[in-house]
Amino acid sequence: MSVRSEMKKSAAARAQEKKIEKAESISANRLNRIGPMANTVFNLIFVILALVCIVPVFFVFMISVSSRESLAEFGYRFIPAAFSADAYVFLWNEKSTILHALLISVEVTVAGTVIGVLLTTAMGYVLSRPQFKLKGFYTWLVFIPMIFNGGMFASYVVNVNILHLKDTIWALILPLAVSSFNVIICKTFFRTTIPDSIVESAKIDGASQFNIYTRIILPISKPVLATIALFLTFAYWNDWFQSSLYISDSKLISLQALLNNMMKNIEYIANNPSAGLSLSQYKNMMPTESVRMAIAIIIVIPIACAYPFFQRYFISGLTIGAVKG
Repeated sequence: MSVRSEMKKSAAARAQEKKIEKAESISANRLNRIGPMANTVFNLIFVILALVCIVPVFFVFMISVSSRESLAEFGYRFIPAAFSADAYVFLWNEKSTILHALLISVEVTVAGTVIGVLLTTAMGYVLSRPQFKLKGFYTWLVFIPMIFNGGMFASYVVNVNILHLKDTIWALILPLAVSSFNVIICKTFFRTTIPDSIVESAKIDGASQFNIYTRIILPISKPVLATIALFLTFAYWNDWFQSSLYISDSKLISLQALLNNMMKNIEYIANNPSAGLSLSQYKNMMPTESVRMAIAIIIVIPIACAYPFFQRYFISGLTIGAVKG
């Protein structure tokens, strides 16, 4: 009888525990549930934010396909009075200049992103190791430039007079390769996400720090790699300032620098006619406003196509260091 009574009591206790767990689950779901009104508000906010991002691009595209007469008479409009592909035809006629600048941008973006990711993650991993004796010193060395730096003149002197980077492709790559902000992100990720037991186990098996970093740490750090890569890709692809500082050779002008030159002076390309026309004929044929917008569209499309491939890991990387509930 005692055994049966104990079994009944244990069964009753288990049933009671299940009821409590179910009640807690229902309570948690109620707390986490978003009401229909709040859900509608959130959806409207997201739609508005999406339109804020999409509408300017659409507006620029419509200007790029507007005719010269429509722009002169009505100005910028979402729906132009007359459509024209003259801007894109003009860019196609100038494909040698545009394509060369595009190749420079692609080369700088790819090389800079690869180099920047390797340098940033390596520095972040070293600073995340508690056994590193100079961890405090180098952490401050990385953190101080986030507050202030030596200024443009000092960096120009170092890059031109000491490193001799002027009019080289490295002048577009090295100055943007590493930033303190990205290093801090990597350090936080490695410290909070990578268990020390993994590193210690690899050390016991005789792995060197370089092997640990390349064969263990990097393969399980895709979120931070994608986050840093996306930051660097945007920085390199949209950069025109380095070209204005260090590049005077027209063969090294990037697509963004070309657009900036045209924004400031549309005669940048007109002064170098390649269609065998005179300068006056060339200027008269040039659809100035729509050309600016057409180049902007050409710049936006590649980076917009690249973003979806980073999105999943980028969202994970943005939650680095977040408190888990």
